[in-house]
Amino acid sequence: MNVKKIAYWLVTILMCCLFLYSAQMYFFNTEMVKGFFEMLNFPTWVVIPLAILKVAGVIVVLTDFNSVLREWAYAGFFYDVVLATGAHYHAGDGLVGLSFYGIFLVLGSRLLLTFRNAKKETA
Repeated sequence: MNVKKIAYWLVTILMCCLFLYSAQMYFFNTEMVKGFFEMLNFPTWVVIPLAILKVAGVIVVLTDFNSVLREWAYAGFFYDVVLATGAHYHAGDGLVGLSFYGIFLVLGSRLLLTFRNAKKETA
């Protein structure tokens, strides 16, 4: 197997695990997450729809069903981790956390996907 392909799948699986972990927390600890959202002055009604979209995004990224949907999933993941990092920083949690590392996972997965697709086109 190609090193770029292994790197892509490793980073992508880590990214998907991060979002699935977040989604399961939203589903199973809804009241706790709603409390965090209230503390950060975010609307609480968005918790369950956000969890559903995170699971849907993981499915889209892993199945490669549609390239346009995959781009939207990556964009949604990027906005999610950037806004979460900003919210945690504003709340006084600092920059170090899962959302901060998620930025690098999303960018790394998307960049490695570009390299993987470029190799497919030249082959």
